[in-house]
Amino acid sequence: MSSPPNGTSATPSSESLNSEGATFRAFERAGWDHSAAAYDEVFASRLTVQAVPALLDEAGVGPGMRVLDVACGPGHLAAAAADRGAEAVGIDFSPALVAEARRLFPAVTYREGDAEALPFADAAFDAVVIGFGMLHFPDPDAALREARRVLRPGGRIAFTVWDALERAPGYRIVHEAIAAHGGASVDLPPGPPMFRFSDPAEAARSLLAAGFEAPASRTLPLVWELPSADHRWQWLDRCGVRTAALVKAQPPAAQARIREAMRAGFARYAREDGSIALPMPAVLSGARRPR
Repeated sequence: MSSPPNGTSATPSSESLNSEGATFRAFERAGWDHSAAAYDEVFASRLTVQAVPALLDEAGVGPGMRVLDVACGPGHLAAAAADRGAEAVGIDFSPALVAEARRLFPAVTYREGDAEALPFADAAFDAVVIGFGMLHFPDPDAALREARRVLRPGGRIAFTVWDALERAPGYRIVHEAIAAHGGASVDLPPGPPMFRFSDPAEAARSLLAAGFEAPASRTLPLVWELPSADHRWQWLDRCGVRTAALVKAQPPAAQARIREAMRAGFARYAREDGSIALPMPAVLSGARRPR
């Protein structure tokens, strides 16, 4: 089956959901294992780390708390929680990313595991944080239910996602270039909508359905600084998963046109020295497990 650039797909039956979920999970894991070495240099240390303080604040992370970082990637969020005096654990389904997190932050605990079946006891943590992981889960609602299960009563969850395409040039330019010069009819496993939780109303609905209370969302004005307009293409090739796979599946001539369209789009955000300050806003959502 194929997925359009925004990751949406028709609602499948429960049987097909299990099959497609397993296929999507394997696709994502393979992509992250391939990208792990470059991801921190290219993306995490330059962009997603900007959201770390707000995530920890929203989850109320402080000294003495037990904190779980789900989809920890190269480990920055768990490490920052530990710097605040928390007992932090990071978990990720990619062995390569777990290895990278352990290399970068050897004093913090990182382990392999599935966000939809967390290997922890009920009420084991005071806070759960998920930095840009929701769009990579086959069943993000299951991940929210698992987060609630491992939270103590009164504990908080906080997660970030990228803002909607119309407000996020870093993604909009890429998807518009693919739509104009490529095609979505490629053989990629269907996954959940990439921008589902960009809508605060949808984030609130899902949090409430998972058993949380008092959901709230706000926008974080992140900016990705790139050496040049062409670097977005190079880094898409090095550390992307879904969008990168969609681009790589295009014929060479289409890829060349997509690249030129991307370069032209990102050039609109150029500074005098040729570097790019690319707006990449995120949406931060949080809620509390009832006491």
